[in-house]
Amino acid sequence: MELGNQSHTLEFLLLGFSQDSEHQRMLFGLFLSMYLVAVLGNLLIILAVSSDSHLHTPMYFFLSNLSFADICFTSTTIPKLLVNIQTQSRSITYSGCITQMYFFMVFGVMDSFLLSVMAYDRFVAICHPLHYPGIMNPHLCGLLVLVSWFISFSYALIQSLLMLRLSFCTNWVIKHFYCELAQALVLACSDTLVNYVLLYMVTGLLGFIPFSGILFSYTRIVSSILTIPSADGKYKAFSTCGSHLSVVSLFYSTGLGVYLSSDATSSWRGMVASVMYTVVTPMLNPFIYSLRNRDIKRALQRVLSGRLSERRQGIKRKDEIRARGRLVGEGGQRISYKCTNISK
Repeated sequence: MELGNQSHTLEFLLLGFSQDSEHQRMLFGLFLSMYLVAVLGNLLIILAVSSDSHLHTPMYFFLSNLSFADICFTSTTIPKLLVNIQTQSRSITYSGCITQMYFFMVFGVMDSFLLSVMAYDRFVAICHPLHYPGIMNPHLCGLLVLVSWFISFSYALIQSLLMLRLSFCTNWVIKHFYCELAQALVLACSDTLVNYVLLYMVTGLLGFIPFSGILFSYTRIVSSILTIPSADGKYKAFSTCGSHLSVVSLFYSTGLGVYLSSDATSSWRGMVASVMYTVVTPMLNPFIYSLRNRDIKRALQRVLSGRLSERRQGIKRKDEIRARGRLVGEGGQRISYKCTNISK
């Protein structure tokens, strides 16, 4: 069946995790809670960075972009999964499947490049502290983010266009909880050689190149830290990149699990690895970055305390308005009472 002729009627079925109603209720609550924590946590990071002028630095600029990419990354798969569980439906339209694939690849590649850019930022800050303001200027920071977005969108567009040329037979069941590219390619009847070459070679390169940049940056960072004579100085230098190193380890370990289990014979392992990659990692990132970062903690406290104080002020104003209303009402009653007495 050619998709170009019948794309409006074709639907894929997402196998998901379980068809048992009790398991589905549990999965719905679990994924909904993880999704809300991931979105709210990353949103708080963005609000903290944007509202605090002390955090308008390259490191936090990249962190806010990473938080935005994480929100979008987890939002490409989990809302559709929740809808399917709630409605007891496993279907996804052809256009919806291609769209989901596209944005999943965009934000997955974007995360990888942003982590590499953040590693370079830490490398310059620790190894070349005197030249840091000149090297990591706003122009370069914006350019690095724009190049990362351009590569991400270009790769996802090429993969999506190659998917559009494929035709599918009678089996439209994708053994995953979202439209995973490798699982969808298994269902194609036409030649998928170019798709697989692009999937494994180019995807491998897009993972290897940023990882090589991270590895190079941290090799130089560690060698630079070892030359610091005092233990306190070493601790302070390492603490500036410890959170980023934790996020990198989590992202690439789960991403490698997805990459290695992307064949049709290991769909269950692939789904578990994808949950870690698409939900757990974005959910944990805000906690990792704010756990030992005093600047983020202070900014978050200001944001939260500001929201609470605004809410209290709003409640106080409402109480004052109500009190004034009561006084006006009581005054009106007294005036009317006096008028009736005078008339008598």
